[in-house]
Amino acid sequence: MDRTDHPPSPGRHLTPRGVVDLRGRSGDDIRLSYPANAAVVVAGLPGSGKSTLLRAWSAAATVVDPRVTREAHEARMPDWLPYGAYRPWARLNHMRWIRSEMGRRRPLLIHDCGSRTWMRRWLAHTAGRAGRPLHMVVLDVGPQEALSGQHARRRLVSPRVFRVHQRGLARLLDRLGHADGPPTPTAAVAGGVSSVVLLDRALRDRRVVSVRFGPEREA
Repeated sequence: MDRTDHPPSPGRHLTPRGVVDLRGRSGDDIRLSYPANAAVVVAGLPGSGKSTLLRAWSAAATVVDPRVTREAHEARMPDWLPYGAYRPWARLNHMRWIRSEMGRRRPLLIHDCGSRTWMRRWLAHTAGRAGRPLHMVVLDVGPQEALSGQHARRRLVSPRVFRVHQRGLARLLDRLGHADGPPTPTAAVAGGVSSVVLLDRALRDRRVVSVRFGPEREA
């Protein structure tokens, strides 16, 4: 797949193919158009603004957010039990939720850091079995901005976990052409993902990027 360094002029619908780098763009609104059967992963470091973006896009598709699963588990567990003790079960149920929603065929938005290769491959495999194309939107805001976002939202992850996500997302961005040199095809680096759209802090804050699904369907 080719990298798109010069997408269509702002104010028009953009159908992502390959790697679409919108960072540093200015101008009017951009609407990302996906097939009606698409699943789109909204990725980025913890604190980058994924949940805020998903809330803004939630009218367009069903949203699967791991925080919903975590809060459901926390409500059933005693206060003295740390989340780490039952994290594996929460993660398993979250993946079951994703798999269930994949089978419903309606447009889907998935909250995920995007930093774990095995998770991207599992999402692509699950989408493929359901006959869906999988796409990604990555919020590339930088570690300091993401840490500030965690503090502002009072949702902190441990430094160790944050570093793991930081390294994983940096590797993905580098392989997508973040560094100098020709970009690698999306499917080869993102585990079968059809497209990756890169957004920066300015685009996130201005809220000029929206999303729509259908009516076209992609096999």
